[in-house]
Order: sequence, then structure tokens, then C-alpha cells
Amino acid sequence: MIEAMPIVSASTGLHETLALLTSQLHPDANHKEDLVFLKDVFSEKSLSYLMKIHEKLKQYEKQSPTPVLHSASCLAEDLAEELQSGVMEDDERELLLLLSTPHLKAVLSAHDTVAQKNFDPVLPPLPEELDYDLEEESVKIVRLVKNKEPLGATIRRDEVTGAVIVARIMRGGAADRSGLVHVGDELREVNGNLIIHKRPDEISQILSQSQGSITLKIIPAVGEDDRLKESRVYLRALFDYMPFEDKATPCQEAGLPFKRGDILQVVSQDDATWWQAKRVGDCNLRAALIPSTQFQERRLRYRMKMGSFPAAVSPKTPTYDRADREDCDSEGTLNGQDIAGLRRSFRLKKDRQGSPGEPRTPDANQADFLIYEEVTQYLPRRGERPRLIVLIGSLGARITELKQKVITENPRRYGVAVPHTTRSRKSHEREGVEYHFITKAAFEADIQNNRFIEYGEYKDNLYGTSLESIHSVLDRNKVCLVDVQPEALKTLRTAEYKPYVIFVRPRIHNSQCKKLGSSSSLSVGITEEDLQEMMQSSERVDERYGHWVDYVLVKEDPVSALAELQAVLQRVEVESHWVPVCWVRT
Repeated sequence: MIEAMPIVSASTGLHETLALLTSQLHPDANHKEDLVFLKDVFSEKSLSYLMKIHEKLKQYEKQSPTPVLHSASCLAEDLAEELQSGVMEDDERELLLLLSTPHLKAVLSAHDTVAQKNFDPVLPPLPEELDYDLEEESVKIVRLVKNKEPLGATIRRDEVTGAVIVARIMRGGAADRSGLVHVGDELREVNGNLIIHKRPDEISQILSQSQGSITLKIIPAVGEDDRLKESRVYLRALFDYMPFEDKATPCQEAGLPFKRGDILQVVSQDDATWWQAKRVGDCNLRAALIPSTQFQERRLRYRMKMGSFPAAVSPKTPTYDRADREDCDSEGTLNGQDIAGLRRSFRLKKDRQGSPGEPRTPDANQADFLIYEEVTQYLPRRGERPRLIVLIGSLGARITELKQKVITENPRRYGVAVPHTTRSRKSHEREGVEYHFITKAAFEADIQNNRFIEYGEYKDNLYGTSLESIHSVLDRNKVCLVDVQPEALKTLRTAEYKPYVIFVRPRIHNSQCKKLGSSSSLSVGITEEDLQEMMQSSERVDERYGHWVDYVLVKEDPVSALAELQAVLQRVEVESHWVPVCWVRT
């Protein structure tokens, strides 16, 4: 039974009312079980919390709140990036952790979604009499509320009938959110104006300039309910794209600009020429247009045929840089191993791909078209072999020295592949420690069997790094660090190794070049010519192999470079990274 309730004033909150009601419940003999159940429900903490939240929202609603800004998510991302750019204090690290939590990100995203919507425009009533100029076909009148954002739809002229057809609906745009406009719909009127005889660009201009309410008269397409589901295809862009420089795009405002290395989520491949995509990490929820793989490849082939070989295509020509001039038999050792290893001062052999000195003309059937690479996120599981760490460098990077320091500080975690050589073993050297010493005949047989990732000749002796030596390190659950010519990535970029590629290049300030005259040199012996070669070497590596690089380490000095490299290596083991999808799918 329930006793007489105390008088509750209008100011009494819902939570307080519930508490009073609960206190007045006293079960009698006839309804004991029901009242016990009711009391338990009223006493539930979750219900109490909901009532408190309801009261707070009601109080907040009375204040008629307005958003302070419309892009809280972007502000949080900028703040997080700023925090990570320097050394963090404890409170800054805690703030960064809070900003990265999914719950806070979801709250900020919800805030932006509400803040960016404008609910002021009021849809006018539908006219009582519609002037239908078609007797047999059904006509749909659609009214949309459009703010400053694009409508999110493109149109085309049907070549046979001349009708204006909706060519595509941009995912996340105003037309897509309404659910009233579909691909294939025939557009007859815009705000009461006939558009049958207008050009598509004129119609697009009318739509883009319209604000507030837009009235469309549409003949629905057949099967409009059969809509495509949003795909989950992620691509890494291997080239830069600016839609405003692309005359082929159906709508430059609807294009998505991106840089090489950006991760794109393709949400629609319904159009064979122009895909719809979003850039991962963008605050904008609306999809935009990117050229499809097939269309971009056709364009590149055409340019090659016309004799204009684009920078986005990588010819299969090896590069040779004058690198750190270290002797293969230098005195420095790393746990008994020669730190120089296979130097780039070798005459690297590329016999399997033809003579390096042979002139090459790009072949449209063999060229590597750098367009997109399908990727997915990968995080090493417990018990899996470590990922191979591949270091490539430009002239002056001295990556062997950097690699040596990493292994010296943590030899239990990191290892180096022991190279092979045909030279005679010295008295202090041990088989399998400094080198694997083999005969020239055995070395040449291994070359024929493709067992080396790279090899070369120095002072009439052969040196090389074998795949077997890499396996030996990884099988001991050690992270194997190898520094190779970028050309070797064609062999190592497989699911077997899942390499994480780090490009090391020296920092060259403009002031250094200005201070150096044609005959002057720094105390370290670097001339102006050396600096020019270093810059050109870095540009060549980036141009030809940058699409394979996961991280660029700009080497300011040995100490900071070592600390940065160690931090990157730790993140590789504990964080997820984008990798080619074929490395994960079986």
C-alpha cells in the first residue's frame, strides 16, 4: 500500500519526487511481491541517475543555449597535435589522454552535428494545385532545407532523351541526409523554374546559389529504394590530387583534394569513373569525388602515349647515391659485427632487372602506376613475429651509425642481419658473427636463387644481405633492423615481413647553403657541392620511393635522431598502423 504522499511543490525535481514516492511504499500482505518489485525498481541507481540527468537537461534547456563554436572536434584535434609537438608535463599528458578517448570524441562530434545545423528556415506549405505536365508519369515534389553547404548532388544530361538526371548523391550531404533524392531521378524544376532547356552547369549554379528552402520537381527513378550500402574500403593515396586543377572532374567544388599518404575511405564505387570518398580524420562528414583507379590509370596511359611521362608513375630504374664513405672492413664493430655491412659505395648489382646503365624508356604495359593502395589497420598480436624495420636513407643520413646505436642500447630486443662475404676470414672474426664466410661459387649460386635482398662487390670481394639472415633474427623474436637501397623494398614489402619503412634524411638549412661559397667548406668537410648532392639525393628518394615510406625522420643531430627513432620503434610494436590489406587477409 502507498501512504498519503506529502505535498510536492512545482519546484520539486523529478528525482526528489521519485525519492519521496519510494519512501512511502509499504507492502501489505496481499500485494507484498508487487510492491517489493515496485520499490526495487524505484530504488534502482540507474533510474536515479537518469532522473538527475533529466533535471539538468531541463535546467539547461531553459537557458536557451547557443553553441560557442561549430567545430569542437577540430579544435580538440588541433590541441592534441599541439600537445604532442613538444615535451609534455603530467597535466598535459592527462589532457591528451582525455582528448583521445572515444567517449569524449563522440560527445564533441555530436555537439558539432547539432551546432552546424540551421533550423531557422521554415518549409512553405505545398501548393494546393500542382501543374502536372505529365499525365502518365508520377511526379514527386521535394523540399529541402539547404544552408551554406553544397546540396551534395551532381547532374548529367541523358544522351538519348536529353533529360536532366541526378548522376550521383554525395554521401553525408544535404540530399543524402534527406533520403528524398536518388541517383537516376529526373529533375524537371528548381524553385518553380523549368530547367529542361538549361545546361547542367547553369542548373548546378542555380542549386549552389540557392539558400534556405529549395523546391525540386522530380520524376523518381525506378527502384529508388534499392540504395547501396556504405562500403568499408580504405585506400592510401599514392599521388597528390587537386580537383580545381582537374578539368575532367564533373564538379570541382565536389572534388576531394588529397596528398600522397592520405588515407581515404571510399563510400561508393557505383560510378566507374568518379568514386565518393572521405579523408580519414576529417571533420567533414560529407563525401566528395576522387578519380577511380581505372580512370586515373587510363589518363596516365594516355599521357605516356602522348610522350608526357607523369611524376606519378615510377619507372623501374635503380638509383645510386654517393653515400657515407665507410670501408667494408672498417675497424668499428657492433657486438663483433662489422657496422658498415653492405655499403652503397659498392657497385650494386641489379642483374635480375637488367643492366643499370642501360637506357630505359617507360613501357605503358610495365610501368608502376602509383594511384591507390588498399589498406587496413594492423596491430601485431601477442606471439606474432615482430615487424621488419627497414631504414632507407639519402646521402649524408648515416643510417648505419644510427642503427648501431639502437642495437647497442638494447641488444636483447633489436638485432641485425649478419651479411655474407667471399673474402677471407680475419683472425679476430667468427663465422656467423661478423660475417657468414662462403666461397664465390656458393655466393653466385645464392644470387641465381634470389637469396639476397641486395649484394655488391668491393675490392674484388662480394658482400650481400640474405633473406635467411633476416629470418634468423625474426625467428628469435627480435626486431630486425636493416638498412638497404630503396630498390630492395620491392623484395621486402610482403606479408611475410610486414616491413615498417623509415626514411632518414639529414636536415639541411638554407642558411648552410648561403654561408658556403664555391670554394669554402665547413669544419666537418661538407662543401656547397656536398649539400646540393644531399638535397638532390633526398628529393630523388622521396620522389621514387616516398609512397612506400611509413615515417620520415629528419636527422638534426645524432642524439635527437636516436631518441626519435627509438620512440618510433616503440610505437610500431604497440600501436595500429595502416598496411596493405593483402598483408592481413589470407
